[in-house]
Amino acid sequence: MYIATASSSASALLRASRARLFSSSTSTLSRTFFAAPPKPSHSFTAQRLLSSSAATRWSHGVHWRAPYTLRSQIRAIAPVIERVQRRIATMAPENHPFKENLTSLPKPGGGEYGKFYSLTSLKDPRIDRLPYSIRILLESAIRNCDNFQVKKEDVEKILDWENTAPKQVEIPFKPARVLLQDFTGVPAVVDLAVMRDAMNNLGSDSKKINPLVPVDLVVDHSVQVDVARSENAVQANMELEFQRNRERFAFLKWGSNAFQNMLVVPPGSGIVHQVNLEYLGRVVFNTSGLLYPDSVVGTDSHTTMIDGLGVAGWGVGGIEAEATMLGQPMSMVLPGVVGFKLSGKLKNGVTATDLVLTVTQMLRKHGVVGKFVEFYGGGMGELSLADRATIANMSPEYGATMGFFPVDHVTLQYLKLTGRSDETVAMIEGYLRANKLFVDYSEPESERVYSSYLELDLSEVEPCISGPKRPHDRVTLKDMKADWHACLDSKVGFKGFAIPKEVQDKVVNFSFHGQPAELKHGSVVIAAITSCTNTSNPSVMLGAALVAKKACDLGLRVKPWVKTSLAPGSGVVTKYLLQSGLQKYLNEQGFNIVGYGCTTCIGNSGDLDESVAAAITDNDIVAAAVLSGNRNFEGRVHPLTRANYLASPPLVVAYALAGTVDIDFDKEPIGTGKDGKSVYFRDIWPSTEEIAQVVQSSVLPEMFRSTYESITKGNPMWNQLSVPEGKLYSWDPNSTYIHEPPYFKGMTMNPPGPHGVKDAYCLLSFGDSITTDHISPAGSIHKDSPAAKYLLERGVQHRDFNSYGSRRGNDEVMARGTFANIRLVNKLLNGEVGPKTVHIPTGEKLSVFDAATKYKSAGQDTIVLAGAEYGSGSSRDWAAKGPMLLGVKAVIAKSFERIHRSNLVGMGIIPLCFKAGEDADTLGLTGRECYTIDLPSNISEIKPGQDVTVATDNGKSFTCTVRFDTEVELAYFNHGGILPYVIRNLSKQ
Repeated sequence: MYIATASSSASALLRASRARLFSSSTSTLSRTFFAAPPKPSHSFTAQRLLSSSAATRWSHGVHWRAPYTLRSQIRAIAPVIERVQRRIATMAPENHPFKENLTSLPKPGGGEYGKFYSLTSLKDPRIDRLPYSIRILLESAIRNCDNFQVKKEDVEKILDWENTAPKQVEIPFKPARVLLQDFTGVPAVVDLAVMRDAMNNLGSDSKKINPLVPVDLVVDHSVQVDVARSENAVQANMELEFQRNRERFAFLKWGSNAFQNMLVVPPGSGIVHQVNLEYLGRVVFNTSGLLYPDSVVGTDSHTTMIDGLGVAGWGVGGIEAEATMLGQPMSMVLPGVVGFKLSGKLKNGVTATDLVLTVTQMLRKHGVVGKFVEFYGGGMGELSLADRATIANMSPEYGATMGFFPVDHVTLQYLKLTGRSDETVAMIEGYLRANKLFVDYSEPESERVYSSYLELDLSEVEPCISGPKRPHDRVTLKDMKADWHACLDSKVGFKGFAIPKEVQDKVVNFSFHGQPAELKHGSVVIAAITSCTNTSNPSVMLGAALVAKKACDLGLRVKPWVKTSLAPGSGVVTKYLLQSGLQKYLNEQGFNIVGYGCTTCIGNSGDLDESVAAAITDNDIVAAAVLSGNRNFEGRVHPLTRANYLASPPLVVAYALAGTVDIDFDKEPIGTGKDGKSVYFRDIWPSTEEIAQVVQSSVLPEMFRSTYESITKGNPMWNQLSVPEGKLYSWDPNSTYIHEPPYFKGMTMNPPGPHGVKDAYCLLSFGDSITTDHISPAGSIHKDSPAAKYLLERGVQHRDFNSYGSRRGNDEVMARGTFANIRLVNKLLNGEVGPKTVHIPTGEKLSVFDAATKYKSAGQDTIVLAGAEYGSGSSRDWAAKGPMLLGVKAVIAKSFERIHRSNLVGMGIIPLCFKAGEDADTLGLTGRECYTIDLPSNISEIKPGQDVTVATDNGKSFTCTVRFDTEVELAYFNHGGILPYVIRNLSKQ
């Protein structure tokens, strides 16, 4: 039996021999580090769970909130566990430091589920005080401990978390699996393919580039809302999706065949995080008889949704995920944990979306970047699993690494509801109870210690939305009208549009398909029920359907020029909407199902009608979008909607009916009913009890089983895709979707070593909250952009441009799309908005790509200046790859978003932070200076987090902190990035 994996901690190796790690010489150390463990068993994959044998053990008629437990059976076998512990301990490998802690988990009816490394057997009182999220890190360290890659000292650091976490110590962690979606998955597979080529060029075996842990890839980001308000929308949009993305899809299908251990869930199946929650999440792995907690890193920042299921998971950059796939363990700073106590119960009519927007604002204010948040308290019993997943989903929006909900009876009940077998659920409960990883609120709980504390009485949560430009700018419904007018008045910024008073009330009349129509500031032109945050929650989805029904009954209809859409996160949603009989009312209001994917939330909202678009642009109207998403950054949802609000699905329908965000729902009518009387918000809003009754009768286990039994069978369009064979990809130089990237051209076995920056120009100078959408937009390709020019030169018509997200497999397009967001504000342009900059030597105003090309042609390095929260938003690796290809060598910011900083390091870009209280403005930097960053040429002379001096050519100098946070990151920097580092070490084997 394989117990300890062969690759568990880069940090341990650095401690063992830092000099040898940084060198390029072949060594036993590097060979051992990258020794491939046996191929992980898929004995506990979702496919096995939903096999025909498992399907016969389904429990039907499970109530959504009903408790389910086998605790009496589990308690009964506890003495048996203790009796067999000593006997089992002798079965562990002789060199395993914790071999005596290997324990059997017996089945209640005889036999055993498997063996596990027991935390209880450590008999260490500190474990009971640890947050549950830290206990998962502890179990991983114990299981993988070999006193070489993972040392007993690492285990001790985690055990002593209370004292070590404040010291920012480094620990090893190896996730159980990796999760991808297609926007990030395509470039990941492109990188794996070109890494195989690089291995060949170095004379090594290309087959060493192969995932060593299970990798699940869900194609969900490609569908666009081209067709809406149509019974045929799903089929029509999928046909267009395949027309645009056939080449990408064929490439992914090739990857699923060329690489082992990779499951691709085809287009049209659902949103990655909902599929992960309902289908892919294991909770507990049983690999060749070894039990251990499920854990996952994903190339989408909302991977954190799985934390609602008690599975530790968070988003990482694509390049970091690729290294994890290839056996590179994660080196992470032991995080602080914020304890978030929930009490009370949500008031009638308050939704889970209202709750998550409130939590997001609280945690953003508290400051949780780089930390875990763990929820606990009496209010937990009042939240369904779907409610918890909604809160966990938006961890990136409040800045935490994850928002964790430990497994309890609600979790077990959800597992039953979604089709996991009785035996599987019994095994999960048995293991987690035996290993101090299960919360039983019916029993006395030992007091856990947290780094800091927050508390929320659920009864204090009010209906709200967030916007108009950031997810944490929460506005209560009762204050919305006043807040909207304040936004119109305020200067351009996160809460301002600077619309002169005299034109704030202007009305634009136009003709919509022969009908009279009108728009004004705040008019809703897009209303979308979409996004993983909410479509996995039956209470808000069925709540939206009830709003639609009540409105229909009263004679209200959404105006035809509002682009309405419904994009469920899985086929289960369609089944329970049909079961409830409510889908027809959504259809009547224009919320026909348009596809199964992210759609509007990722920017795939499709075009507005030409008449609507013209009315907006010709009259400079601040039009609004309302969506049940998690992201509303400028330019993301649609180029023409300057105001974008996040709201619950029921509120999306309400605002679509009102046709404007400029409304006080308490006092103003939404419209006029068929009887000629005014209809108010209260008339169409369902009670909590109404929603609960529909959920109870409509959401059934059979729906999950039937949906996921067929999910991997694909669909005719997917199954008919022909793909090339072979383990090496045949690059087509004429392809505008899949292109061989230049990362490893000319690569040798000798690492390039660290680099400073000399006389670099400032490519761009930013203020606060520059997101990855600003750096590398995912949405539409503007017709006048460098990327558009590139595509047109290659015969691609404007209608076939698709999106930046869909073209992430082509570095030529993505380099041209870097800093191409139309809402970019670059200080070098003195307030002018748009994707341009100033070429400092000549003073020319150019596109960012053209300016960067000019600098590179002259052999001149560039840097970026930025404010706080640089790189917040989605965890897209192209926000680091793109700047690297443009020649950016360093980014100097007030602070970085966690994943983006890691991505910059992974691509060899130096992240530096201004000292507290300083930034470009306080230091008097104009961005027109030349900058020199003097780093030692010997990597051993650079320490994590050390200070360096930045000098300018006008005599100014200032001190910055180098944000290489761990020894491992320094090793990556020495090799020019994480992927060259992996290739060189694999080549030595």
